[in-house]
Amino acid sequence: MKLLRHYEDAPADVRGAVVALGNFDGVHLGHRAVIGQARALADDLGRPAAVMTFEPHPRSFFRPDDPPFRLTPLRIKARLVAALGVDALVVLHFDAALSGMTAEEFVEKVLVQGLGAHHVVAGYDFLFGHNRGGDMGLLRTLGAQHGFGVTEARPVANGAGEPYSSTSVRRHLQEGRPQEAAAILGHPFEIEGRVEHGDKRGRTIGFPTANIEIHDYLRPQFGVYAVRAGVDEGAATVWHDGVANLGRRPTVGGTVERLEAHLFDFDGDLYGRHVRVQLLDFIRPEMKFESFQALKDQILSDAGEARRRLATLPKT
Repeated sequence: MKLLRHYEDAPADVRGAVVALGNFDGVHLGHRAVIGQARALADDLGRPAAVMTFEPHPRSFFRPDDPPFRLTPLRIKARLVAALGVDALVVLHFDAALSGMTAEEFVEKVLVQGLGAHHVVAGYDFLFGHNRGGDMGLLRTLGAQHGFGVTEARPVANGAGEPYSSTSVRRHLQEGRPQEAAAILGHPFEIEGRVEHGDKRGRTIGFPTANIEIHDYLRPQFGVYAVRAGVDEGAATVWHDGVANLGRRPTVGGTVERLEAHLFDFDGDLYGRHVRVQLLDFIRPEMKFESFQALKDQILSDAGEARRRLATLPKT
């Protein structure tokens, strides 16, 4: 999959694509349906399939003081999109210039002149252009004027009739329900990053941890989780069961929000390496203990509980 950071002068093998258009934060099952429609249509037409998205997320641009909310920073989003078999991911830098484009300018400059789009697929509620002035009705009208087709993807729901949405994923994670979030995403929620040096207290009690800053990720409920951690081993990612604490570590006076993952039966050096941590099941909320010994006893209990729960979960 090609990754394009500009819409101008798209290469010849991307121009004329069927383009799935949206923010796609989470790349959940509803997003996959939109992208899947674009991929299937591209196959039928003998055209390349592309996904167009925005970085940073427009919400971050317009509301920079909001708490972190991202489900999939670009690295994860690109990996998930690539797995869907598209030919190109077009990432538009969302800034004042892009946000100031009218809907008509966006279509003419980006979709027509930039990409030469043959067909566009977007969700029924997709809005675009300055002040969100364009909707799917206007996109169809502009498509007819400029000679490209438009498909409006209808909402996709679970068996109970609940539409798949990033908002629902965020709510489940913030309320400590990672399995329900994964059912909407179609994959476990992950936090990934480079392992940094911590205070090394875990080593003193036989539980060394991989410490990962969580930056602009959504904050799931703070507490202890059963996890699987993927460690980059050359071209492959090797997965290990584990237990992790997400939060500030109040017992030791911590103030920085971070993810600390202990990998079971692993004795390698992880400092500086890239690690993916899947939050699979919520064990308990974060709490402050009266002593370090009480914390140690609870960690031993949490590790045993994580092993028991992971044994019942399918491997991803």
